[in-house]
Amino acid sequence: MERTDVLVIGGSATGMVAAMTAKATYPAKSVTLIRKEEKVMVPCGIPYIFDAVKTSDNNIMADAGLVNLGVRIVVDEVTAVDAGAKVATLKAGVPIAYDKLILGTGSLPTVPRWLKGADLKNVFTIPKSKSYLDDLQARLQGLEKVVVVGAGFIGVEVSDELRRAGKDVTLVELLPHALGTTFDDEFATEAEALLAARGVVLRTGRGVKELQGDGAVRTVVLDDGTTLPAEAVILSLGYAPNAKLAKAMGLDLNAFGFVKADQYRRTSLPDVFAAGDCAEKVDFATGKLSRIMLASTACTEARTAGLNLYELSTFGAFRGTVGIYSTCIGDTAFGVAGLIEKHAVAEGFRIVTGSFSGVDRHPGKIADAHKETVKLVVSKETGVILGGEVMGGKGAGELVNVIGLAIQSHMTVNDLLMMQIGTHPMLTASPAGFPLIKAAEAVQKALRSA
Repeated sequence: MERTDVLVIGGSATGMVAAMTAKATYPAKSVTLIRKEEKVMVPCGIPYIFDAVKTSDNNIMADAGLVNLGVRIVVDEVTAVDAGAKVATLKAGVPIAYDKLILGTGSLPTVPRWLKGADLKNVFTIPKSKSYLDDLQARLQGLEKVVVVGAGFIGVEVSDELRRAGKDVTLVELLPHALGTTFDDEFATEAEALLAARGVVLRTGRGVKELQGDGAVRTVVLDDGTTLPAEAVILSLGYAPNAKLAKAMGLDLNAFGFVKADQYRRTSLPDVFAAGDCAEKVDFATGKLSRIMLASTACTEARTAGLNLYELSTFGAFRGTVGIYSTCIGDTAFGVAGLIEKHAVAEGFRIVTGSFSGVDRHPGKIADAHKETVKLVVSKETGVILGGEVMGGKGAGELVNVIGLAIQSHMTVNDLLMMQIGTHPMLTASPAGFPLIKAAEAVQKALRSA
């Protein structure tokens, strides 16, 4: 029987970061990572294999960090775990004994059971499997009319990429707006306008009733009776935690099917930790169970698990997901952190909002200058930052990370007003018109008059 001190199951972002953190924190311990595929995809880069990076081979997570630290990589599948005996069995039949176990089994695309025709040829999902995605790309060759169902981040990004690759793309979304679960309407409508300008046909406020075809999909039938011709359909209807192995082990799952895990990522069984998409998380602002699945969140959880294997770290605790997202449509980036206005109101917070639109370079005539808009959501009672949205150039992704840190640190609007910043004409907005600070000024003005 083989033996390792730390066994990590799952090779995507969670598994990689958990294994590296475990080995770096406890260098004397042996760490083994088990993953199904020889090559692992960069999760957030998957939509871009259809045009921007051309092939999945250009979207691979390097193993150098693992190898250089001394983590052993095994390409196989864990079929069973005896948590009492602390033994995992591989598909190849090899048992591996361990001292500590980290589950990072991720998530799987969801396909509604009621969706008739989902099993037709040329109906796809977007998993993290390189072999599946390579087959998907190959089968799309020669197919022109593609219908993407679901306008969350993956659906929007895949639609935009396929359109760039020359496909005739229609994006269908049940909600009134694309990206409508993540952004307030004024941001979502801007994203829709950009998609439409780039040639993506949007059908919002419409659900899919069924898929029709004679072996292969030919038609998408919407809930209002409209039919859309389709040579291929991509279902982007969300993801579910891959908790099958955890359930078989006897681990407790929450109401949404995630593995229950505390702020140190400990599960209901001794010496078993869980992180990433398969693991339970709560919302940072509300404390409610969250369904958020993000690679960035997964990496934070993975570091938490790796830090706390043999002794609890007082600074290494995960107290809830802020929920920080970003995407890009053409040269316009969209980012969000924490609660958007409509969600904060729905939760019962008394809030004040403030927005400011400026330019992300100074002067604004610099070649790559881009309009930049920041919106802040603040507690009316305390001035604490609850959330924020950003729309602008490529720097918007980092700006929304700053907002995320402000939320996580319980900063107030006054803290933002006094924030010291470094600026440069080629890199940032003017210090006299920095959109984040100007949005804070707008909030402060609203608070004074509230």
